[in-house]
Amino acid sequence: MHAFDVLGDPVRRRLLELLAAGEHSSGDLVEVIQQEFGISQPAVSQHLRVLRDSGFAQVRADGTRRLYRVDAAPLQQVDAWLAQFRGFWDARLDALATEVARGTRARHTQRAARTDR
Repeated sequence: MHAFDVLGDPVRRRLLELLAAGEHSSGDLVEVIQQEFGISQPAVSQHLRVLRDSGFAQVRADGTRRLYRVDAAPLQQVDAWLAQFRGFWDARLDALATEVARGTRARHTQRAARTDR
């Protein structure tokens, strides 16, 4: 399965967001996903399997619990692929930062002028 096929599913993206904060048990993940998406435990388990099989997540046993964590390697590959497109928005983001800074300076100048009166 291609990385963007994996990431294209909102449940799997949410699981990765949860795992980005640190290791979680499958039970904790199921609980959150069931509340947010209203899907069954077997459906959540299937999404976790896709993440494991595609390399986005790793699992380890801790007694009877299964603990999941993010594996960064596939995300680094996605980032590398996206790098070729960053030039399209980097210049725009730099321009936006310049405009924000100008607006901030203008507000500070106006406030300073009012308090000097």
